[in-house]
Amino acid sequence: KLRDLIRKVRACKTAAEERAVIAKESAMIRTAIREEQEHYRHRNVAKLLFMHMLGYPTHFGQLECLKLIASPHFPEKRIGYLGMMLLLSEEADVLMLATNSLKNDLNSENKFVAGLALCTIGNLATADMSRDLAPEVDKHLKSATPYLRKKANLAMARCLTKCPDMVEDFVDRVVTLLKDKNHGVLITVVQLMTQVLMIDMQNAIEEGENPFGTECRKAFLRLVPMLVKMLRNLLSSGYSPEYEVGGISDPFLQVQLLTLLRLLGAKNEKASEEMNDVLAQVATNTDSSKNAG
Repeated sequence: KLRDLIRKVRACKTAAEERAVIAKESAMIRTAIREEQEHYRHRNVAKLLFMHMLGYPTHFGQLECLKLIASPHFPEKRIGYLGMMLLLSEEADVLMLATNSLKNDLNSENKFVAGLALCTIGNLATADMSRDLAPEVDKHLKSATPYLRKKANLAMARCLTKCPDMVEDFVDRVVTLLKDKNHGVLITVVQLMTQVLMIDMQNAIEEGENPFGTECRKAFLRLVPMLVKMLRNLLSSGYSPEYEVGGISDPFLQVQLLTLLRLLGAKNEKASEEMNDVLAQVATNTDSSKNAG
């Protein structure tokens, strides 16, 4: 069991002892992998995660993660996805084999299974995977559950980073996403907008165009009054235990909004003028004696 391995490692007095324990355990896991012992597969991957945290090589367990992902049981899937995010990097060739499993899980009825898949895409997606899976991620942006919308926004940000050419099709969609009532989802939407804007500027620079005059930027500049209103509402909203941190109303969303407004206000007098008052309000309301301030 994983618990026994942790106990043994903690009981080691020297680094040599620890290495011996890990070497013995690795040999046992390799044997289990060779003999296809399915029953112990998720336990072995959990042990590999612990070894990985200690800094020992665990590359031999990469395929086991993919086998766990394909399992129909949620606890095994969860360990598989966690293993995949920690033990694999986006350069790993094995990742391509996971695309199909990810596609199936994105279409799962269980929101937690779909959530795991979105989380993995947000952390690991390569350019090819992003192209293949973007339509599925896109479906979840319209999902009825905030849990999935939130994860889909972050997964989409990763897909667009890997495939900058998809950005143009995405600009019009942001307006509807910004109307979300859930603060958790709004934070991710604002992060996604920030990402889209940065990628768009990068694309314009590479093509030798003016990064401050792109269509994407113009579309986002039309949203400045909406963003300013959102920030003003946060500042003037009363106490809400759900979002309040140290007496400040949702500081995380405020910070994300300020980051986006900073990008939009650059070299644009009209936008700067629109956000002037609210920025002064933020500055005067900030209480430096509070951590969240």
